[in-house]
Amino acid sequence: MGAAALRALPWALLLLGPLLPGQVLQANPMLTSEGQPAPLPSGNVPGFTPAPPAAPEEIHPLKEHPANGSGEGHAKPRKAFPVIGIDYTHVRIPFEISLWILLACLMKLGFHVIPSVSSIVPESCLLIVVGLLVGGLIKGVGEKPPILKSDIFFLFLLPPIILDAGYFLPLRQFTENLGTILIFAVVGTLWNAFFLGGLMYAVCQLGGPGLNHISLLANLLFGSIISAVDPVAVLAVFEEIHINELLHILVFGESLLNDAVTVVLYHLFEEFANFEQVTIIDIILGFLSFFVVSLGGVLVGVIYGVIAAFTSRFTSHIRVIEPLFVFLYSYMAYLSAELFHLSGIMALIASGVVMRPYVEANISHKSHTTIKYFLKMWSSVSETLIFIFLGVSTVAGHHYWNWTFVISTLLFCLIARVLGVLVLTWFINKFRIVKLTPKDQFIIAYGGLRGAIAFSLGYLLDYKHFGMRDMFLTAIITVIFFTVFVQGMTIRPLVDLLAVKKKQETKRSINEEIHTQFLDHLLTGIEDICGHYGHHHWKDKLNRFNKKYVKKCLIAGERSKEPQLIAFYHKMEMKQAIELVESGGIGKIPSAVSTVSIQNINPKTLPLERVLPALSKDKEEEIRKILRNNLQKTRQRLRSYNRHTLVADPYEEAWNQMLLRRQKARQLEQKMNNYLTVPAHKLDSPTMSRARIGSDPLAYEPKEDSENLPIITIDPASPQSPESVDLMSEEPQGGCSGLPPSPEEDEEGLVMRVKEEPSSPGTDDVFTPGPSDSPSNQRMLRCLSDPGPRPEPEEGEPFIPKGQ
Repeated sequence: MGAAALRALPWALLLLGPLLPGQVLQANPMLTSEGQPAPLPSGNVPGFTPAPPAAPEEIHPLKEHPANGSGEGHAKPRKAFPVIGIDYTHVRIPFEISLWILLACLMKLGFHVIPSVSSIVPESCLLIVVGLLVGGLIKGVGEKPPILKSDIFFLFLLPPIILDAGYFLPLRQFTENLGTILIFAVVGTLWNAFFLGGLMYAVCQLGGPGLNHISLLANLLFGSIISAVDPVAVLAVFEEIHINELLHILVFGESLLNDAVTVVLYHLFEEFANFEQVTIIDIILGFLSFFVVSLGGVLVGVIYGVIAAFTSRFTSHIRVIEPLFVFLYSYMAYLSAELFHLSGIMALIASGVVMRPYVEANISHKSHTTIKYFLKMWSSVSETLIFIFLGVSTVAGHHYWNWTFVISTLLFCLIARVLGVLVLTWFINKFRIVKLTPKDQFIIAYGGLRGAIAFSLGYLLDYKHFGMRDMFLTAIITVIFFTVFVQGMTIRPLVDLLAVKKKQETKRSINEEIHTQFLDHLLTGIEDICGHYGHHHWKDKLNRFNKKYVKKCLIAGERSKEPQLIAFYHKMEMKQAIELVESGGIGKIPSAVSTVSIQNINPKTLPLERVLPALSKDKEEEIRKILRNNLQKTRQRLRSYNRHTLVADPYEEAWNQMLLRRQKARQLEQKMNNYLTVPAHKLDSPTMSRARIGSDPLAYEPKEDSENLPIITIDPASPQSPESVDLMSEEPQGGCSGLPPSPEEDEEGLVMRVKEEPSSPGTDDVFTPGPSDSPSNQRMLRCLSDPGPRPEPEEGEPFIPKGQ
């Protein structure tokens, strides 16, 4: 039994060797306690080779050694205590990363300090030039410049830019133009990839012996890499020229959503290149993978966005970690999508769009400011590093220049972009209310910039399956430089030359918000009446579901029930209070400012009650109720309009008869007036009469016997005419001669006035005649008002009779 245990001891030590200390040197299970080699057991153990005996200088972990580290009889010379030392290898990686970030920030600072350069050259162009210079200097001193690796780009540099774009995405413009964006992103990218790949395959077949070996799948893979519009390059250029919101969201939205198409085509052609034969089933599965990649990425982003919103509901006591949840959940969404080869860009956009309205309702204003500025800073640094490393990688990489392949790639990229935009816009304008003009089409086609995504995808190609990788990278870098330098530098003067509408930097107001919501509800009601399930109908359904279920679960407190207009008012109020505090005008805060702004400025000093001297609490609740009932609730869905199923209105015929009778009565009264009355000559005003008499008094000399004639100064047929009213109101003041009328003239003249009684509101002047509107009275008035035909004035007779 003891011999068997001794024979099993070496095997136990061999198995436990990795767990024992001292394995840094060498595990030797055949040593005795004194460190000497033990004799082998009877017979050699198969598969086991004994280790050589330990050297005298080896250190055994169980033996005691001198404290100064000197061996037996071999003492090392004692050195002085190192006051200062250099260990660059210990800090090399973080030190170099910090230097690159510092260089990027200094370049960005210098770019904005010199305004003459920034007005001519885009920032992306200048950063690429800086990268070329730095790469040339590193290569000139004999070192190897660093290359922008694909893992670093896709895992660390690209996510901040996409998260910043997705979190602050203008959701209204994006959703209103979603159909146009999807057509450009999906159909346009597919067109560019297959058009470019097919033409490049034809060029390779006709280009000579150096290009004949490139297969069709390799050309299609190259076309899928180079055809996608780059979001980093688009953001860098379009934010500097301040293009209008429509063109910006069309081009930028296309660059974001075409990631799914690019990922699917890249992996599809990369897998097909390994197959001996591609079947129809493989093509069908590749087509289905597009929906899996795109919709799967969106689903992953929505899940993480909902989790982030739900987590922010419980962070009211720990405000410090609120921004961290936004960053971590978004980055986890991107990594989870990349884990399953889904679209990470779609996941980041979906998570940012979903979480933002709920997270901002739960977090404090300081956390919101932290998220905003940290995302802007992170994305700006990443963008700067991408363009600098793009220039450095151009110098450091291996290139293979082929004039035919490179020039053909550049030419066909431009042709495919222009043709795709023209054809798709012609189709899109058939369904758009706001048409895309030729200027818009030119900017969309000219703004299709390529960037670092295409370079990183090309860098991922394997030499084993794609021996022409260096030539592909050379062509990709050429296209990137052409689009960024030539198109990026000339797009600003072209926008000014074509007078393209630019973005208006204006702040939204309560008035604009009210009218925007009013128009949304009005269009929703019109769609309900017409029975058309359009954009506003589904938007209203989604808003109802959000208010009824989602807000109650993801928003804490009473803000889940707060109407959108009131929430927007609180947001504006908060901005105004913060601006007043920052400008030092805290004493000028109006008394009507609510406590929401004060709470966010200083959460520790909460006011006990709302101070609203100008508006009572009941009045405020009444106003909120009116806004909530009239702006937030559209009427329920009714049946579709159909003239055959309308219910007849019982009062419609009576109203028609009443209108006809009123119209006939008015026509009859007009005919009687024309028959019984003779239209009098249009008289001048007293001012004009005095002016004419003053200019020629002899021509208007009254006759001697004209004073004895009675004068009728009334027109009862039309008492509301301005001439008769003015005449009656001015006659008692005197005639045209300016002398007061004598009592004899007042007695001799026949003056008749009609007493006007104001009709009560709501009565009909035709069907409810007054006491003075009887037929006999009207007939008497018409007879008295008919003086008969007047004789023509003789020569020398005054133009205006005396006393008139």
